[in-house]
Amino acid sequence: MSLLYHLILRDEWDGAADPYVPTGFDQLGFVHLSTSEHVDIPGKALFSGRDDVLLVVLDPARLDDVRFEEGVPPTPGVLFPHLYGPLPHAAVLDVLPYRA
Repeated sequence: MSLLYHLILRDEWDGAADPYVPTGFDQLGFVHLSTSEHVDIPGKALFSGRDDVLLVVLDPARLDDVRFEEGVPPTPGVLFPHLYGPLPHAAVLDVLPYRA
């Protein structure tokens, strides 16, 4: 499996515990992730024009229970990776600035 990505605001990542549990995890039960081909879909929808967004680069071999499913909201023809569990910092390969 290719690298996976998570978009997050800088302040949220700077204060993130290990493992990271995003806001809304209790309701959804998963962490939103993206592939390189689709990261700009949520990037543009959620973070357009912001300069405080980070792209967390993840090694999928270090993640348990990743499932490819429709996005929230669905994007026709696109399945997004969802991590069913907290995101361990050991899976993070890099953290980069992101601009949609």
